[in-house]
Amino acid sequence: MCFLRRPGAPASWIWWRMLRQVLRRGLQSFCHRLGLCVSRHPVFFLTVPAVLTITFGLSALNRFQPEGDLERLVAPSHSLAKIERSLASSLFPLDESKSQLYSDLHTPGRYGRVILLSPPGDNILLQAEGILQTHRAVLEMKDGRNSFIGHQLGGVVEVPNSKDQRVKSARAIQITYYLQTYGSATQDLIGEKWENEFCKLMKKLQEEHQDLQLYSLASFSLWRDFHKTSILARSKVLVSLVLILTTATLSSSMKDCLRSKPFLGLLGVLTVCISIITAAGIFFITDGKYNSTLLGIPFFAMGHGTKGVFELLSGWRRTRENLPFKDRVADAYSDVMVTYTMTSSLYFITFGMGASPFTNIEAVKVFCQNMCVSILLNYFYIFSFFGSCLVFAGQLEQNRYHSIFCCKIPSAEYLDRKPVWFQTVMSDGHQQTSHHETNPYQHHFIQHFLREHYNEWITNIYVKPFVVILYLIYASFSFMGCLQISDRANIINLLASDSPSVSYAMVQQKYFSNYSPVIGFYIYEPLEYWNSSVQEDLRRLCSGFTAVSWVEQYYQFLKVSNISANNKSDFISVLQSSFLKKPEFQHFRNDIIFSKAGDENNIIASRLYLVARTSRDKQKEVIEVLEKLRPLSLSKSIRFIVFNPSFVFMDHYGLSVTVPVLIAGFGVLLVLILTFFLVIHPLGNFWLILSVTSIELGVLGLMTLWNVDMDCISILCLIYTLNFAIDHCAPLLYTFVLATEHTRTQCIKSSLQEHGTAILQNVTSFLIGLVPLLFVPSNLTFTLFKCLLLTGGCTLLHCFVILPVFLTFFPPSKKHHKKKKRAKRKEREEIECIEIQENPDHVTTV
Repeated sequence: MCFLRRPGAPASWIWWRMLRQVLRRGLQSFCHRLGLCVSRHPVFFLTVPAVLTITFGLSALNRFQPEGDLERLVAPSHSLAKIERSLASSLFPLDESKSQLYSDLHTPGRYGRVILLSPPGDNILLQAEGILQTHRAVLEMKDGRNSFIGHQLGGVVEVPNSKDQRVKSARAIQITYYLQTYGSATQDLIGEKWENEFCKLMKKLQEEHQDLQLYSLASFSLWRDFHKTSILARSKVLVSLVLILTTATLSSSMKDCLRSKPFLGLLGVLTVCISIITAAGIFFITDGKYNSTLLGIPFFAMGHGTKGVFELLSGWRRTRENLPFKDRVADAYSDVMVTYTMTSSLYFITFGMGASPFTNIEAVKVFCQNMCVSILLNYFYIFSFFGSCLVFAGQLEQNRYHSIFCCKIPSAEYLDRKPVWFQTVMSDGHQQTSHHETNPYQHHFIQHFLREHYNEWITNIYVKPFVVILYLIYASFSFMGCLQISDRANIINLLASDSPSVSYAMVQQKYFSNYSPVIGFYIYEPLEYWNSSVQEDLRRLCSGFTAVSWVEQYYQFLKVSNISANNKSDFISVLQSSFLKKPEFQHFRNDIIFSKAGDENNIIASRLYLVARTSRDKQKEVIEVLEKLRPLSLSKSIRFIVFNPSFVFMDHYGLSVTVPVLIAGFGVLLVLILTFFLVIHPLGNFWLILSVTSIELGVLGLMTLWNVDMDCISILCLIYTLNFAIDHCAPLLYTFVLATEHTRTQCIKSSLQEHGTAILQNVTSFLIGLVPLLFVPSNLTFTLFKCLLLTGGCTLLHCFVILPVFLTFFPPSKKHHKKKKRAKRKEREEIECIEIQENPDHVTTV
């Protein structure tokens, strides 16, 4: 190999170029040897993956176990709210208050809730008989706790001009029934049984009371409806697999019965399927538990795996037909597997970073871990199992066997004597006389369409302005969507859309969103409650809230009773001997912790409850309240914590879900920058970074405009978008920058002709496989469908519309390739003239 230095080129540039060439040739040589190894031992590489699939696949069926802790899965792992819950639970344990309701605030525990909704225009207060019947039926259930909270009215209309804000009518009432389990396994099983009976009772009562609508919810309802998505999606995933198999089979077919490869398309999809099954087996053997978010792994792995399948098929078509089939397989490997290895490595890096300890959502971490295993097995199965299938198909083609019926293709003389239908089925569609004049694989319908029609149209000078306008519109909508991103993640987005939990949440949001959940305000250090300055600080902290406070009630009691308690001994003495012994104030006993040091009593901790008035977007305002109260606990003299069970899901959720994408994006950017001067061509990496960034921002912005929230599913899809864009743009861009045609337009035509067929085959199969997700009644699958549809659509737009036009405007320049060709042509003409002069009897055709 000879490296010629261009005039004016620095020496460092030559060394970088030499290093790139050495690396590239070394990778191609390794892949060529790998292809030779597979082609020489196809039975071995076919058997080993099959044995692995049988072994781990059977293990997956035996060890299948669903995830039972929804909080561990979707709530942030490292949450301040969990620490606050532990502190609140240690100060006020559940088993010390067996009759009060607010003591259950620091853990949701076992409960049953029901909303009774009156018909439009009716007053729920006038249907007291139906409400009481429902209430009595619940209390009569076995193993229940005779304690409930029924103070919540929804859709309230107050009496006009009423000073004491009397209620005129209400549309709904919410009743909550708590169970006492205290962490006991036996009591927990009894509670679960009670909850099941509670849900059945609500369905029965709904049939009896036609004038009331009952919406019930139990503590296990969220978990049940979360896993319901997997049950609903089983048949749809199978339909999706059938659609992908059909699309891959048809897109791999040709009229030429010798060179058509329908079974290779079919076997390629099956190769990806068995690799996913093997990965699932490894996941369950390592004590992994299934959850509904893992439903996206088959689609993610299929999108990457089928890309390798179609690229290998395209690489086979680009090989010379007169070579032995083993050499053709090796050439296809050296042509394709370098890029496929790079993209698989980036998949592994990005999802490996998502599986790192920096990821704060367990569902994202588990998904990324499983995806890493799937990518590794996918890569292994593609070059081994599918490579063996390619070897057998190449052997059949070399021996002139029919691609479908596997019988010898008859001679042209024999076909001429047969009917037309027989000639159509059995003809290879290529005359032997033109065998070396044209490439018979160019008759593939997608490649023919791209070469003869699309390439000329997209590079037309009159089309380019419209493409630029289209990209400006795309960028505008993407930018507008990115500006509207908000942390509106809701656990309802992960549930089946027709489930009781979603119905309950919608009604609750509509009629009970005027107030926040009851927030526990825990003072965890001794405080001088009798001091007027401390009293003023407490009032200031509780301002803006509706407070349920023993402090306020006690101050009011002292004022009404005309009792002076300005010092510690009087304050505590009256509190214990008089206030807490009155029946109307006895429930405050569980809100105060006393300690006795000698003859002196002290208040070492206490709690009160706050309720904030909110608008329809209750979750956002509760998060704002939380973010405002926590800093006050550090700046004020009063040391306190605030907690509600919902804080565990809200705490830093926005930051938790965006960190995996930032880490994955940083990982991709770092890898591409490190290989900027090493792999193939620096401008290829530069264009790849721009393309991936454009696609990622486009998907993010359009996803926001399509009302997709930033939850764990959408975050996983954004990580996948990075890799899917690289998977499809990298081969196209690297072929373009290495092309040696005279102009950029000819280079992009050559790149589209070489890789456009595989890209179009893969994206089409990918998008068609998403269609059945539309028919799964689940918010999770809707989110998955929207994000993956945007991913495939934006990638297709860039590969076939935006890049083919923009690459004709900007570097890399192709002038030096044109000068080289001119110099080579001139040198060849001079050599031919010399040969003619030396051999005047010999004529050389120029």
